[in-house]
Amino acid sequence: MSNRHLSRTMVMQCLFELDFQGYAKPERIDEVVKYIKQEFAPDFDDDGYVAKQTHAVIDKVDEIDALLVKFAPEWPISEMTNTDRNILRLGAYELKFDEKIPAKVAINEAIELGKTFGGDTSGKFVNGVLGAVYRDMIASGQEKKVDIDKKNEK
Repeated sequence: MSNRHLSRTMVMQCLFELDFQGYAKPERIDEVVKYIKQEFAPDFDDDGYVAKQTHAVIDKVDEIDALLVKFAPEWPISEMTNTDRNILRLGAYELKFDEKIPAKVAINEAIELGKTFGGDTSGKFVNGVLGAVYRDMIASGQEKKVDIDKKNEK
């Protein structure tokens, strides 16, 4: 497992736990991040990635959830599994808001998390929702600079 994939796995686990608690105590974010890192990779130096991404997703959770509602209309947020919901939240954050992560990386990583931690159809579900978000970003001229630069390299 690559370092960044391990970090995303831990972010997803942090989001899962915080969501399970209803995000009622945002001051617990750092406590949850510390616990997850200690439990799953105590000697792993993620250079602050897990905490940064967890905070970033939670800071934008309302915007992210609005995207999920728009692009997964048959699946209300409350009816998604906790696992799928938080994989989608992380994937949508990285896809739409993280200027350093190319769209294809964000989508592929989320699909892999879905296949590993979700149900039988989670990978396809994640792919469908994030693919729709990305197509909308392209159609509305909201592609990130990192993706435009990748296209120009070719």
